[in-house]
Amino acid sequence: MKATSFAALLLAGGVVMGGCGNSDDTAKNGDSTTEQSTSNSATTNTLDKETQAYKDFALEQLDQFTKATEEFVTAFKDGDIEKAKALYPTARMYFERSEPIAESFGDLDPAIDARLADLEAEGQTKEDWTGYHKLEYALWEDSTTKGYDKVADKLIADTKELRARVETVEVTPDMMINGAVDLLNEVSTSKISGEEDIFSHTDLYDFKANVEGAEKIFEILEPSIKEKDAALAENLTDKFNAVNDLLTNYETKDGGYVSYTKLTEKDTKALSEAINQLGEPLSQMGTILE
Repeated sequence: MKATSFAALLLAGGVVMGGCGNSDDTAKNGDSTTEQSTSNSATTNTLDKETQAYKDFALEQLDQFTKATEEFVTAFKDGDIEKAKALYPTARMYFERSEPIAESFGDLDPAIDARLADLEAEGQTKEDWTGYHKLEYALWEDSTTKGYDKVADKLIADTKELRARVETVEVTPDMMINGAVDLLNEVSTSKISGEEDIFSHTDLYDFKANVEGAEKIFEILEPSIKEKDAALAENLTDKFNAVNDLLTNYETKDGGYVSYTKLTEKDTKALSEAINQLGEPLSQMGTILE
């Protein structure tokens, strides 16, 4: 269901208020009405600025995603397995940061990012499988790039179409807030088990990108949140720092991340708890819509 924009709700409220009362009341309360209208307009403009900032961020990420995907596919089709393996997790990070918008396209998101298990749950087969995870399978499981050219070409086409379609998206505060929560839920409910990148075990790159995507939404909305609940804004900053500090423990010297298989049960439990502790206050960001 498409979320109703807060700006639209404010506008509707303004219309109802303007239609109530007689002309004498309007004259009597003219200054108050003007003041309320100005306040509503200021709020709407602020939210418009923030939603546009997020759309600009998503477009920039998908520009980078398209470029990185082209580089990945070139290496893949050239048969350079080691280079393709190195490019795979970093290219995907751009997509993972912008998933709240990317997921709004129900056909392109699975075409680019579906796992085989996702398709099998819907009664589809390996033959229906496309996207990054199928090429991940080719690289790490099949150890070959031969026979996957059509999948690679389709990935490029789908990535470019996604970038073009995002131009048409109407970003709302609801989309941003729900998107930030969904990014963390994705980590805590599925990715924490290592099932996202089951062949490459590059899950920590996805973790980091999801957290960065949620954090960007918070940063854009932070001034508005502070106006309503300064303590919540401070709490969120602390919780994001805690998660990011944990993730630095698994960084490699080249700026990447260790294989997810290197993490112990204690490590994954600590990450899960930190993500959950962040998720609770993050869900309260809706306070700016009250």
